[in-house]
Amino acid sequence: MNYFVLPEIAGLSPKTAAGFVPFYWGGAMIGRFLGAGLLRRFKPGSLLALCAIFAAALVTASMLLGGHTAMWTILAVGLFNSIMFPIIFSLGVAELGPLTGNGSGILNMAIVGGAILPVIRGSIADHVGLHHAFVLPVICYLYILFYGLRGSRPNRARHASI
Repeated sequence: MNYFVLPEIAGLSPKTAAGFVPFYWGGAMIGRFLGAGLLRRFKPGSLLALCAIFAAALVTASMLLGGHTAMWTILAVGLFNSIMFPIIFSLGVAELGPLTGNGSGILNMAIVGGAILPVIRGSIADHVGLHHAFVLPVICYLYILFYGLRGSRPNRARHASI
């Protein structure tokens, strides 16, 4: 919301900026429904990689652009974020067998690690500005891209290609 208040982005008042947040969550809802249908046609890792590419591109565009275009590109990220965790979770616990419960617990606890990212991003914003602090999410999306394409492959698939 503070991003939308910046004069170089939208220059909105905090109250007006807060009114745009539902667009992010609406996009997330639409993305979840569309993603469920797309998972019937595409491999989960490929769909995850595609969503990561689009999310990274939207965040990068927001960093490079200004005005309302930068605001709407950030709001559109919700469309692609919505399907990421379900896919990451299912790929993460695939083929764990009797360790699935433990793996599931570890993945859910790892979400708490995401609470550290806003602190790091805040520090970046303090040093280089809020607009360019989005470089951290872009790096994370690039890792998600790697995970979708290569990092989530089960060991048997990795060793079969050697």
